[in-house]
Amino acid sequence: MSFVSTSMMGTAPRYLYLARHGHASVDETELSAAGRRQSVLLGERLREAPLSVIHHGPLPRAAQTAKLVSEQLDGIPVRSSALAGDYVPYLPTKQELPPEIASPTLEHLAQFPLAGSQGLAEAAVAQFTGPVDGNDARHELVITHSFLISWLVRDALDAPRWRWIALNHGNAALTVIRYTPNKPASVLIYNDTAHLPKDLRWTGMSPELHI
Repeated sequence: MSFVSTSMMGTAPRYLYLARHGHASVDETELSAAGRRQSVLLGERLREAPLSVIHHGPLPRAAQTAKLVSEQLDGIPVRSSALAGDYVPYLPTKQELPPEIASPTLEHLAQFPLAGSQGLAEAAVAQFTGPVDGNDARHELVITHSFLISWLVRDALDAPRWRWIALNHGNAALTVIRYTPNKPASVLIYNDTAHLPKDLRWTGMSPELHI
């Protein structure tokens, strides 16, 4: 099946809110105590956003985050979607990558299953991005995983397909992309953790990335 990007279609703006799931337990079967607190605070942050729907990946850490976020909001529908799951959106070739990172990057990505991943990534772009039909702006939240957020930010910036691998996202961090008819996509907010206290801001990111 092929999917056509909606990025150049539609008559009204779309605001796509992207959030990585809260911090998970060691076996990733549920959120940790820190992850539950992060999720509640993310929901509180989004109370003033005119959201119409919350999409989330099917894994427990994303589903539990979505549930806790939705409990802080007022009747926003919550929908599970395989397109918001945890997968490698694009596997670059060694030739595409800068030589100094090519081998370790490909070794790292080899840990993850790849079957069907590119089709999911293309479908996610078609489903979640681009302007929408009608006269009113649409605001949607996708609670997902770091890889897909990286892929959608890369797509919004029209960067090379391999470039998603160098983007990083903290647990419960917020990214917002605006898609306006006949204009390039705009990344309005990226990896924002202003709603989290200092001790919860850097989970999910390597120590060398903390500032």
